[in-house]
Amino acid sequence: MEPLGVTVVCLGAVFGLFVLVIVAFLLRRFQLNRTLGTFDSSIRLPPQGWRVGVCRYTDKNLEWLSLLSLSPRPRFRFLRSSLQVEGWREPTEAERVRIQPGAIVVRLTHEGQPMELAMKYDVYAGLSSWIEAGPVIGIGTWR
Repeated sequence: MEPLGVTVVCLGAVFGLFVLVIVAFLLRRFQLNRTLGTFDSSIRLPPQGWRVGVCRYTDKNLEWLSLLSLSPRPRFRFLRSSLQVEGWREPTEAERVRIQPGAIVVRLTHEGQPMELAMKYDVYAGLSSWIEAGPVIGIGTWR
């Protein structure tokens, strides 16, 4: 085989692999959007910066999955009974570039550690209801 032919085959293989990775990311994003109980959300755990991802509700946990990963496992998992809503605020100008358009910043604590989630206001209403509607600690199956 000529050196030019080997180069073309190698470039074709690299391009094919690149297309497969892009398709895998798109399929994962599509699957996450279709799953019940998921919503777009950026997360910030001080002192780190904002990360883009998707949150999903389970019966006992709020899970956050990174959009920049193909892993089906959540990057962060927060126990529902340990989450507490501290309030929300409008994003700063610097934050508007890093989070989705039209989002608000929700301040939460998980086991006493502060964190922030950026999400749409209607999603915030659902999240705060989900957290507050959980059984009282010590009653039911929570611990």
